[in-house]
Amino acid sequence: MNKLFASAQVALDGLVKDGQTIAVGGFGVCGVPEALVDALRASGVRNLTCISNNAGLDDFGLGLLLGTRQISKMIASYVGENKEFERQYLAGELEVEFCPQGTLAERMRAGGAGIPGFYTRTGVGTLVADGKDHRDFDGLTYILERGIKADVALVKASRADERGNLVYRKTARNFNPMAASCGKVTVAEVEEIVPVGAIDPDHVHTPGIYVDRIVLCVEQQKRIEQRITRSRS
Repeated sequence: MNKLFASAQVALDGLVKDGQTIAVGGFGVCGVPEALVDALRASGVRNLTCISNNAGLDDFGLGLLLGTRQISKMIASYVGENKEFERQYLAGELEVEFCPQGTLAERMRAGGAGIPGFYTRTGVGTLVADGKDHRDFDGLTYILERGIKADVALVKASRADERGNLVYRKTARNFNPMAASCGKVTVAEVEEIVPVGAIDPDHVHTPGIYVDRIVLCVEQQKRIEQRITRSRS
């Protein structure tokens, strides 16, 4: 099976459709599959439910899809850097499901592992717990969280071999592995493609069995979310 595609646009051609659930990797502006997000925007698909730790910036990542009104629902944990997200949410134009960060990661991992749900103490006694099943274990109350399965997952890795084994770099490893596992079809944007065998099996973060399509994207913006500098004395 040839998993290599010539461009992000070609990799998504015929794959993405209106109304799909899309899992997107990234933590802040680190590890964001920016070329795939750009291709998703160019595809024109709408009414998407996007699952991601955050919603990017106004001019980067998923913020671009919010600007073109292609997202109808966000499942996320941190959205404080996107003013358009805030505006749409407060105006009732965007449905939002807030999810604690660790719970979101575990929901994606559980979906990828075929686990339909799990119990956690996180969120007990808060709005997060409203409408969810409560159970007591060892004298403590837990709530049920459902695993997440996405129609398509878009992830960003540093290296891949031709079979789709992925290696992430530093912070990009936070959500990309979970996103990759929970997609029915997973597309990986990578900075380097190496021959099979060039990656030590012990260094593989996402096994190729999870990855269906690979696209090489060497042009990266390398954005900085919060630039803080010290004034010269």
